[in-house]
Amino acid sequence: MKTVIRTGLRIIAVLVLVAFVAAVWNRERLVRLYHVTSLFDAENIVGNFSHMADIFFSAPIPTSGEPRPWPVALAPMPETYAWQGETKSIADRLERTAVTSLVVVRDGTIVAEDYYLGTTREDRRISWSMAKSFLSALFGIAVGEGKIASLDARVTDYVPELAGGAYEGATIRNVLNMASGIRFNEDYLDFNSDINRMGRVLALGKSMNAFAAELKEKEREPGTARQYVSIDTHVLGMVLSAATGKSVIDYFAEKLWSKLGPEGDAYYLTDGYGVPFVLGGLNMETRDYARLGQLYLDGGRWQGTEVVPEDWVRQSVAPSAPPVSNPNDVFGYGYQWWVPVDADGEFYAVGIYGQYIYVNPKARIVVVQTAADRNFRADGHDGHIVKQETIAMFRAIAEHYGDWRLPGGNN
Repeated sequence: MKTVIRTGLRIIAVLVLVAFVAAVWNRERLVRLYHVTSLFDAENIVGNFSHMADIFFSAPIPTSGEPRPWPVALAPMPETYAWQGETKSIADRLERTAVTSLVVVRDGTIVAEDYYLGTTREDRRISWSMAKSFLSALFGIAVGEGKIASLDARVTDYVPELAGGAYEGATIRNVLNMASGIRFNEDYLDFNSDINRMGRVLALGKSMNAFAAELKEKEREPGTARQYVSIDTHVLGMVLSAATGKSVIDYFAEKLWSKLGPEGDAYYLTDGYGVPFVLGGLNMETRDYARLGQLYLDGGRWQGTEVVPEDWVRQSVAPSAPPVSNPNDVFGYGYQWWVPVDADGEFYAVGIYGQYIYVNPKARIVVVQTAADRNFRADGHDGHIVKQETIAMFRAIAEHYGDWRLPGGNN
């Protein structure tokens, strides 16, 4: 009888333990989901953007070697920029668009650096879609190493689990150009959009790879039009991992991050399986974002040593993508890099809510801006006018610090 009682008590104890673990696990999932739904609230957004590891799963990007601090020679910022025939205040725009940091590098030296809204230099800030341009650099390295033989290979050749879905028939080049043809709703303001469903997959620790494989609908044939869909970049991450036989984080650390001498720690947001959120989940100090800009400014070389093949740099920042499906989108697009209207050799990476890495090779200028601009799309043109005005401000900064003038005069 005593044996039966002891056995029963053990079973009850196990059940209680299982129930407790399940309750804790579900509580963590619910807390993460709550933070995701309030991520962009006015009272939280600035702090959240500097503390994303407190909200999502994350993994560090290992570093090796000694940090290589930037030389610094600060000089006063310009006060104004030209936009649509008016002279506007840079200080007013920085305040109006909730800028949290601004770093300007001229020919490898920081010439301007400021932090706003209570943030500091040491904040590790979320990249959002600037991360796409980092992944493009990794792709160029893999192509240079022969890990990816042709951009015209189909993504399903590398990732068979995508066969029969929305990516069937799409080439790597199509996906690099955001011309995969899949149907995907990128509206951040629609709770039920695909991009927000993806955010909940991330928050709940589910699989991003499975989410991509479950997408079945096409909007059009691959390669016929550019439609910006962030899941394309995740698929590129799947291809890169399959081609190299390494996780994206390990490849990033070995082939890129260890070469650039970052001053601070960096990390990726991940899903519950440790797969990095390559389409927007990088987090690092603003100074270290500038390293990618300087690397591309110098044709893929860092302090004289090739890191990314020069041919890839040139190809990836050329506007090679097919015509856009969105008439409001007036920018050129390459391999996960953007090209401004009336560009004079310039290109840039951009993320929602006002994140930018702007590169002006002729002026020898890199500008990095981070922000928490909740009105980044409030121009009636899906945010494209906001982007154009921001580029106009960056051009004024490039003219001020560099020996360069935009052909055609005022913006």
